[in-house]
Amino acid sequence: MKKLYVGNLSFETTETELKELFSQSGPVDTVRIITDRDSGRSKGFGFVEMADGGDKAIAEINGKDLTAAH
Repeated sequence: MKKLYVGNLSFETTETELKELFSQSGPVDTVRIITDRDSGRSKGFGFVEMADGGDKAIAEINGKDLTAAH
């Protein structure tokens, strides 16, 4: 199981969008965008857990603008 940090996310990015993007590299187990406890607003980062495909996702997605990827 690989837990991947995903940073510099747009505040409008949803967990569903992240799952769809990372699913192109392999099955996604969980996606979690971290939110502010008081406001509920995204903090601009999250985590994606993948049993298989994590290395492929890193190679394909690392350093890319996620808003342009979908």
